[in-house]
Amino acid sequence: MENQTLNADVIMIEGLKVSPQASVPTFALLLLIYTFIMVSNISLVVLISLERSLQEPMYLLLCNMSVNDVFGATAIVPRLLGDVFTPITERCVHYIDCVIQAFASHFHAGTSHTVLMIMAFDRCVAICNPLRYATIMTNRMVVKLSVGAWAVPFILVAILLGLTIRLTRCRRVIINPFCDNASLFKLSCQNLMINHIYGLGSAVLILGSSLGSIAITYLRISMVCLSSKNKVLNSRALQTCATHLVVYLIMLVSSFTPMIMHRRTAWANSGKVASVMFHIIPPTMNPIIYGLQCKDLRQKIVAVFHRSKVRDWKSDAGRKNLHRK
Repeated sequence: MENQTLNADVIMIEGLKVSPQASVPTFALLLLIYTFIMVSNISLVVLISLERSLQEPMYLLLCNMSVNDVFGATAIVPRLLGDVFTPITERCVHYIDCVIQAFASHFHAGTSHTVLMIMAFDRCVAICNPLRYATIMTNRMVVKLSVGAWAVPFILVAILLGLTIRLTRCRRVIINPFCDNASLFKLSCQNLMINHIYGLGSAVLILGSSLGSIAITYLRISMVCLSSKNKVLNSRALQTCATHLVVYLIMLVSSFTPMIMHRRTAWANSGKVASVMFHIIPPTMNPIIYGLQCKDLRQKIVAVFHRSKVRDWKSDAGRKNLHRK
């Protein structure tokens, strides 16, 4: 009886199909990408936290994105690294660990949308109401927006997984490379109508709110830019909005690609890789895009590297002088 209980709590994950010849290159690539995600995003948060000139609403809200990117990559990539050298028949995970990973992956996905929504609101206020920007986007407002961006997906995903946990299980194999809600409720033989309705409803709510708010925001910004004759203002607005829009489009493409691929049986394996890309491509590209496009941020990054080089040069010169003496 104890063995049956133990087996019922252990889930088999098929994961990515990696040939023995490709195991080392795959592991090295995933490790390199994960390291870059961690270093670039954490460095961005530290830089914004330490530099007083960067402690503006736009950059403080950007910290939410970096933290979420680190969280999302950490929820998925370390497990994939461990599975690369593990035979498919031996890839097991306890049910509770699978639930935690599913919660983390959905929470990261939902927060990716809400964070970009509050960043769009910030840009809309800055461009459409520049004279009132300081009074609207106070530190208190930044905190409220940030808390809301994390709290809404947390509640929605908690209910989503709560509906799945209540189900009894009659299967033990997950086909996807990591645990998600759909994989978990497919382990059950019960009626899944409630799960499908809520899952679709919450997805439509997040995605609809995201697309709607972004569309309205950019429509308002476009109207302001078209009516304004200030070329400097229009140029700056175009630059900041283009950066935000590129990041948003990358996230949308990364999220829709696996959905499309999973509908075609011939693309099943490619769909697995695409599902992982959502947790890898945006976290990799976001710090690069914002680091290159945001002038103030780019200048501070260059200044940090310059100070580091000068410090190294002075220490080398000091050691040479001591050696001569």
